[in-house]
Amino acid sequence: QVQLLESGGGLVQPGGSLRLSCAASGFTFSNYAMTWVRQAPGKGPEWVSGIYLWSGTTYYADSVKGRFTVSRDNAKNTLYLEMNNLKPEDTALYYCARGRIMDYWGKGTLVTVSS
Repeated sequence: QVQLLESGGGLVQPGGSLRLSCAASGFTFSNYAMTWVRQAPGKGPEWVSGIYLWSGTTYYADSVKGRFTVSRDNAKNTLYLEMNNLKPEDTALYYCARGRIMDYWGKGTLVTVSS
């Protein structure tokens, strides 16, 4: 069955960095675009970034553009999100999801940005 497992979250000070990972299994990872979504406390889900198939074309929300970088390693079936210059407003539960339609989601990894 399709499984997505995020990791790498934690507590970081403003201006710090984190690298999130999403290990995928149960499907042919290289055949799918992948998406990062986040949900801050008390708010709805927010699309963060996407990376599309072999072309590696990437897209970012304006709120993270220039600070976050999405990448994928198809040999390892893993999706990454490198997050730099983190801000308190980046505090959220971060999810990876399969495809542009996001038909499967992981359980998320918590990122807390606080001094």
